[in-house]
Amino acid sequence: MFKKIILLLIAATLVGLFFHYDLNQLLTLDGLKGSMAQFSQLRQESPLLVIGGFFALYVAVTALSLPGAAILTLASGALFGIVEGLIIASFASSIGATLAFLVSRYLLRDSIKQRFPERLAAIDAGIEKEGGFYLFTLRLVPIFPFFLINLLMGVTAFKSWTFYWVSQVGMFLGTFVYVNAGTQLAQIDSLSNILSFNLIVSFALLGLFPLIAKAIVNMIKKRRVYSKWTKPAKFDRNMIVIGAGAGGLVTSYIAAAVKAKVTLIEAGEMGGDCLNYGCVPSKAIIKSAKIAEQIRNAHHYGLEDSTPEFSFKKVMARVHQVVADIAPHDSVERYTNLGVDVVKGYGKLIDPWTVEITSADGSTRRLTARSIVIATGARPFVPPLPGIEEVGYVTSDTLWDEFAKLDAAPQKLVVLGGGPIGSELAQSFARLGSQVTQVEMAERIMIKEDLEVSEFATLALRNSGVNVLTSHQALRCELRNGKKYLIVKHQDQEQAIEYDQLLCAVGRSARLSGYGLEELGIETNRTIQTNEYLETLYPNIYAAGDIVGPYQFTHVAAHQGWYAAVNALFGHLKKFKVDYRVIPWTTFIDPEVARVGINEYEAQQQGIEYEVTRFDFAELDRAITDSATDGFIKVITPKGKDKILGVTVVSEHAGDLIAEFVLAMKHGLGLNKILGTIHSYPTWAEGNKYAAGEWKRNHAPETVLRWLEKYHTWRRG
Repeated sequence: MFKKIILLLIAATLVGLFFHYDLNQLLTLDGLKGSMAQFSQLRQESPLLVIGGFFALYVAVTALSLPGAAILTLASGALFGIVEGLIIASFASSIGATLAFLVSRYLLRDSIKQRFPERLAAIDAGIEKEGGFYLFTLRLVPIFPFFLINLLMGVTAFKSWTFYWVSQVGMFLGTFVYVNAGTQLAQIDSLSNILSFNLIVSFALLGLFPLIAKAIVNMIKKRRVYSKWTKPAKFDRNMIVIGAGAGGLVTSYIAAAVKAKVTLIEAGEMGGDCLNYGCVPSKAIIKSAKIAEQIRNAHHYGLEDSTPEFSFKKVMARVHQVVADIAPHDSVERYTNLGVDVVKGYGKLIDPWTVEITSADGSTRRLTARSIVIATGARPFVPPLPGIEEVGYVTSDTLWDEFAKLDAAPQKLVVLGGGPIGSELAQSFARLGSQVTQVEMAERIMIKEDLEVSEFATLALRNSGVNVLTSHQALRCELRNGKKYLIVKHQDQEQAIEYDQLLCAVGRSARLSGYGLEELGIETNRTIQTNEYLETLYPNIYAAGDIVGPYQFTHVAAHQGWYAAVNALFGHLKKFKVDYRVIPWTTFIDPEVARVGINEYEAQQQGIEYEVTRFDFAELDRAITDSATDGFIKVITPKGKDKILGVTVVSEHAGDLIAEFVLAMKHGLGLNKILGTIHSYPTWAEGNKYAAGEWKRNHAPETVLRWLEKYHTWRRG
């Protein structure tokens, strides 16, 4: 900080001296013309001194963002001629601009990063990708003040060397125009003679050159990508969608809604993993397990505790019935009625416009489309543990059918994985009578959440009967005397955990094989590689959902489906970048854990100066009436501001409560707006308002309140 103050003082002193000695008067057109004879004489007497002094003055004026750079450029032409003047002005201006850039970075970047971390991160991402192109464009168009460009670029992550050489190249033509004009200084009466309207238009058109160049480069890239393929003269469809999960359903629905001819291909069940294996069945069994737990702990409601009596087969039958009840929402019939051509079968890319469909009976046919969207989702990842295939396991996909065959919940269930899926299912089956052991290699479960949230979740699972083992690494599976064991390592000691069923819930991996990606050379690295518009290597082939990431959530897949559809159908007119700014997620353990934006740990990692506002549900009337006072709302805001950077809610109905904060963050509404919104009493949603009230109370204007107290005292006489 001391060094920054010294630098500021030096800069301020130099600027003060510049104006104190009226150097600003020298750097005017009249001042320049009036001193030409003296400069010419000095140059004849001491050419190196004049060149060096002029160069240093030019660098200093540019580095300090002082007025007069345009006059100095004219002077370089008038004093040194077109060639020598161009060399001097070009290098001096670029070096001075780079110094201004570095000073701005040193003095301003850290403070701006602390105040606007999200915005600066987004700008830095864009700069990293195409910063040179944008700087080159700005340098070519003189209507943008160069000194402002220097200062603004300094607060970004732009590389110094790149900034220098792009500035050197980008400013060259403009410098040439001014230097050339300087050689005709006697005929110039004002800067307007140089920067005329026609010249500004010419510069503006010149500024379009990089855009045109980029378009040409993109066209060349497209020709190169498509060079070995023959594009059909006409197409059977406007769009083909492979995969009928959340992403594919939304994509095809939007295409049909705007009257495009679209075919949706699905080999398995409509609705994808979420309906058939994930979100829907897991929430159904969570509900049954919660009711069983409430019966077991009925004293919370003034009733007698009781052992819940139930048929596990009926519980599993209800899970399948719930799936069946929701299935019509995603059915072939519904989407056919919406205008989608639904085809059951396996789709495979033959070329960038052709998909081959193989039906269950082995017959094949081919369809062409102008655009193709891949939405094939993900599958559970099974760790390559020695012996796991021989001993056997289930995943979150297969357990529903396998457990439906059982007369009772597995007596000994090992859940491998401490993420959301593993935690939800571990708690549910423990409540339904299984002896559950949850094994997590990391030091805590739900590692992406704050430490206190992980600890809260761990306590909730243990209270439900789950034996949570963290820092335990799974090594192998073994079969001993007809019994199944998972061998784990903890603190360099091996332990054997007996089980009847092993549930693998360590994450999901994208489905990347079997439909032609390799043959087309489409890049993959755990997911399909796409740009911000969801385009793959081929601009007419898009991808959406778990196959893309970065979030494996149904609502994100649906969100991406909209962008994929609109960009695929109308991208030749206008493309839209996918907006990931406000993504909520919920883990449906009991109590639920919901989050949007950053948490406290992430705020610390990003170096953000933040405040935490907390409201405990023990203070909420509705939570008290429901005997569900465990949990809290934690809001992250910048210091002294009500802007919402992130929210974590731990409570019953947390997944519903988070929606108000998602809306507020999406539309830039702060906690004051939530506080000023009427919430029904007594509801869980009041917790959001009370959290906002906590922030307001912590930021009460104490001075104003003291004066108000005096005012009211005076009013009482």
